[in-house]
Amino acid sequence: MSYFSATKGDRDTRNASVNAAEPRLAAQPAPAKASPDVVSVVGPGMAITGNIVCAGSVQVFGRVTGDIHAAQLVICDGADVEGKVIAVDTVIDGKFKGTIHGNTVKLQRTAIVDGEIYNRSLTIEQDAQFEGVARRLDTPVDAPASFQAKAERPVMLSMAQAVPALSTVD
Repeated sequence: MSYFSATKGDRDTRNASVNAAEPRLAAQPAPAKASPDVVSVVGPGMAITGNIVCAGSVQVFGRVTGDIHAAQLVICDGADVEGKVIAVDTVIDGKFKGTIHGNTVKLQRTAIVDGEIYNRSLTIEQDAQFEGVARRLDTPVDAPASFQAKAERPVMLSMAQAVPALSTVD
């Protein structure tokens, strides 16, 4: 008899005879989907070279050299980002060099931006530094889709492929 195919009567009989101190397996939670409530953080002292794709919010306190595609992006005071940004909402408090595509872009008073800003709504606070070009977007920017839906199959290498054979010379 299989535990998974037991009838209700069999389960009741089995449950009555199980010791109360026996540990029970908890149901595994489903993987969390990125939502506006989930915030990913690049902490101070962290440096990332490469691209970041996040279906939720990203806060950068450190340094990023590469592209960032997110629903919401905050480049905090003291942060340094260089690359291309595509985000529905972007707030810059730190340094940025590159191109921004966003529906709403806000440059806070401590922002230092050098580059191009493509936006539907741009706010520049007093004392913010902006050198470059700002252009209006005709079509709104969309948040990235969840990366789990687009994940490619993992690549499996054999040991012979992963470690090249050593050859000896006669």
